[in-house]
Amino acid sequence: MNYPYENLENFTLKALIDRSVALYPNEPALAKVGQDPMTYDDLRQKVQDTIIILHDNGIQKGDKVALLSENMPNWGVAYLAVTYFGGVIVPILPDFHKSDVHHIIQHSEAKVIFVSEKHLATVEELEDSRLHFVMHLDTLEMIDSLTNNSYIRRLKQKITSAKELEVPEEDDMAALLYTSGTTGNSKGVMLSHKNLTTNALSTYSKIDITSDDVFLSILPLAHTLECTVGLLVPLLHGSSIYYIDKAPTPSVLLKAFSAVKPTMMVSVPLIIEKIYKNKVLPNLTGSFFMRIAYSIPFLRKKLNKIAGKKLIETFGGRLRFFGIGGAGISPYVEEFLKEAEFPYIIGYGLTETAPLLAGTVLGSEIKLKSTGTAFPYVEVKVKDPDPETGAGELLFKSPSVMLGYYKDEKQTEEVMEDGWFMSGDLGYVDDDGYIFISGRSKNVIIGSGGENIFPEQIEATINQHEAVVDSLVMMQADRLIAKVHLDYELLDKIFKGDNAPESEVKEKIAELLEEMRKDVNTKVASYCKMVKFVEQIEPFIKTPTKKIKRFLYVD
Repeated sequence: MNYPYENLENFTLKALIDRSVALYPNEPALAKVGQDPMTYDDLRQKVQDTIIILHDNGIQKGDKVALLSENMPNWGVAYLAVTYFGGVIVPILPDFHKSDVHHIIQHSEAKVIFVSEKHLATVEELEDSRLHFVMHLDTLEMIDSLTNNSYIRRLKQKITSAKELEVPEEDDMAALLYTSGTTGNSKGVMLSHKNLTTNALSTYSKIDITSDDVFLSILPLAHTLECTVGLLVPLLHGSSIYYIDKAPTPSVLLKAFSAVKPTMMVSVPLIIEKIYKNKVLPNLTGSFFMRIAYSIPFLRKKLNKIAGKKLIETFGGRLRFFGIGGAGISPYVEEFLKEAEFPYIIGYGLTETAPLLAGTVLGSEIKLKSTGTAFPYVEVKVKDPDPETGAGELLFKSPSVMLGYYKDEKQTEEVMEDGWFMSGDLGYVDDDGYIFISGRSKNVIIGSGGENIFPEQIEATINQHEAVVDSLVMMQADRLIAKVHLDYELLDKIFKGDNAPESEVKEKIAELLEEMRKDVNTKVASYCKMVKFVEQIEPFIKTPTKKIKRFLYVD
């Protein structure tokens, strides 16, 4: 493999951070918004200090170390410290239920956990813990009250002289990531040093990044998309990364944009879709004249271009890369981004591939609805393609394909076929190498005539309506229906809900849903037409990347 990077001895996280510290010692590295950043040399010192604590207390190469916290600079310190000498980091998504957290700690056989103050109670409630000790992530110190003192005493008796630190090999496991997918099965994905570093290195083919770039991190670092693209990639290039310490609400984000003025960000589609529907679109269609103008393609493109410039100003004025991944983006929102000349990139991948497999190229011609072309050293093929559409299950070979599922050889074998990773995504590759995703194979609905119905595509059409927050298409009693969660704040304004009787509001909502159903049915194939829209009053339960957990709603 010939990635265009000098001074990288091998494909390990240790080599990656050693290279960056040597090249960018005095450049800003990690910080919370509004605080002074630590430099790369500061980062190196914190990592080394943390390694000493772990090593002196018996943590060695191959040992599992869990990490439970919201985003903060010390998250990266813990991640790099553990993997530097060959330990295995086990990042845990902070919005997991505490029972899931306890299961992951036990199943992974973690000997230590780094935990922030915010999540400390979850660890304190862990029964029959095999943890030897607990590290407070905010201070990077051991918590005495949660230390297994008998273990430490036995350890001190055994240690007669300090052993030298071991170093990781490329194919050693570096991270163990527990997924929370839409199917309900949480699996431990084993990623090697080579998986992660080659994935970070491969981004050179899609975008130029320098030490002057400033990243704003808003997705959970425990998710592989943010960890690779929002942490490892900027560290590779000597860029700086800023974290917000609150939920990314619109007001919090606006303040962060103003303070940081980021040049680069990674996001899931939901965030930019909300910005478009709630902020951009109302300004473009707020009056009768504007609605008429926006319906004319030539004028729409002009208006979108103006809106795009204003949107970049909203992000602080310096944004030149906005990466979108983790789920499919609505085609109508992508059309706006393209016409607005907004600097977006669509990425595609899975936790099992560390995660990037394909992406669009910044500044190049973008094919709408495509996830772009494969990254370097990634091969793609279509299994059992449909004779008419060319679509089938997408299979991949890549240096970033996982080592397997932890303690589960059977499931590992089920997703591997002659060295190819079976993604579970259905799609096709056009003559130019652009990949198009139709939907998840597990989500496909078989129509009465044997047709393949992709619910994600119908949902994207439903979600275009300004009053729709989310929707879920399913088959019920051999009939195609959609559950729809509405924007009740908007409906209150439209229906003057504060003054109208509840029965009247319910009647208007039912009429609205029926109007929407008829409208959507004019925009989909005959075998995709729906017989009913059902109001979903409570918000759908979602994964960390904001995809609806379908298994909770669909048999």
